[in-house]
Amino acid sequence: MASPDKVAAVEEIKENFQNSNAAVVTAYTGLSVAQLKDLRRSLGGNAQYRVAKNTLTKIAANEAGVTELDEFFVGSTAVAFVTGDPVEAAKSLRDFAKDNPQLVIKGGVLEGKALSADEIKKLADLESREVLLAKLAGGMKASMAKAAATFQAPLSKFVRTADALRAKQEEQGGAGTPAPAEAE
Repeated sequence: MASPDKVAAVEEIKENFQNSNAAVVTAYTGLSVAQLKDLRRSLGGNAQYRVAKNTLTKIAANEAGVTELDEFFVGSTAVAFVTGDPVEAAKSLRDFAKDNPQLVIKGGVLEGKALSADEIKKLADLESREVLLAKLAGGMKASMAKAAATFQAPLSKFVRTADALRAKQEEQGGAGTPAPAEAE
């Protein structure tokens, strides 16, 4: 029979899996408590980094419907539960792993799809959501400006042509215009 502490831990981890849009499983052997604290700080509000027992984490993941991670629950395991931008969290983990080679990214899951360690590194190479949205907005604005210029071009061309004809008629001294009728 499971102890109440273990049942509570499984329930908490299960909620973390359900409330996060991504989870990254790491190995942390060799990291000091201070380094783990720095890692948690670097993740900021994007993710919660939790060290947990493999058996409890595996049970919680399976109860939450996340079965893709079972192979990663071997050895020292910690999970970053991402609630913010997954790209930012992946960048933070990648950058921390560069400075601290003891942190090994094993794999993860993003919106129900399993990710390998290489795929998480590719995710970290993406630009943030805000940058991508800004680029999209800029592209859309440029398209709209081109469309407006295209629609306005025939009208402005017509106005320029009409002004040129009027100027030519005035230059020719009104030739080609009918003479006003004389009153009898």
